[in-house]
Amino acid sequence: MLLDRRAELGEFLRSRRARINPDEAGLPDYGGRRRVPGLRREELALLAGVSVDHYVRLEQGRTLHFSEAVLDAVARVLRLDGTEREHLYRLARPWSGPAAEPQRVRPALQRLLDSAGDVPAYIVGRNVDVLAWNPLAASLITDFGALPVAERNLARLVVLDEGVRALYADWPAKVADVAAYLRLDAARHPDDPYTAALLAELTEASPQFRAAWAEHGLKDKTHGSYVYRHPVVGELELSFEALRFPDEPDQALVMHIVEAGSASETALRLLAAWAADEGVRR
Repeated sequence: MLLDRRAELGEFLRSRRARINPDEAGLPDYGGRRRVPGLRREELALLAGVSVDHYVRLEQGRTLHFSEAVLDAVARVLRLDGTEREHLYRLARPWSGPAAEPQRVRPALQRLLDSAGDVPAYIVGRNVDVLAWNPLAASLITDFGALPVAERNLARLVVLDEGVRALYADWPAKVADVAAYLRLDAARHPDDPYTAALLAELTEASPQFRAAWAEHGLKDKTHGSYVYRHPVVGELELSFEALRFPDEPDQALVMHIVEAGSASETALRLLAAWAADEGVRR
């Protein structure tokens, strides 16, 4: 399931056309029902100031040599955010990136994780592989150290592992986020066979992931929050911040934080105590 960039480009543009209301775009209403939701190709071309043929060639992926002005105009009409705009450029331009290399975490980053012992923290790489973690992260999600290296993948755990699935109060939303992260990764590394194998496994095994993937969501790992239902300490709401490294753009340090004085802070302290008693590995 290697990413077909031309097909992906067309599906992405069609999905974004479908969410634009013609009335909100300032187009006249001639009455009658539309066969498809959102903007027609001809309408998008008109609003973007390009010929219909030029836009059709873009959406059909007939060539990957479109000018910055055309892509900017299309992005403006489709109201793409920064992540979506970057995705459009990546799909619509020739790609000649380096082959994916083995993922390694610098020892200093592991020491940084160890120093953050009072909050769950971990480092993810391509395909949200979990590359390093501290004991509290392992206590919150799963004992990564007890898993074979090939199975330390957050997407696979969230989608397929029953214990991890049960952690998330809103599991469908988490699956949608995972699918959105993986779609960005697939575009960044379209020739990576590991990415292809992971996507094939998840779409085959999980109807929920398959449906989320079909939505063409895009989301980078930046910040957010999840409600966890932990089997030992109960419910806790944790926010997270993800920090990327300039020399390792495929890696992100994810650190969870909790509101001071909240019930979740108490639950997190209990989790830390339990982790210390259990001797969870990093």
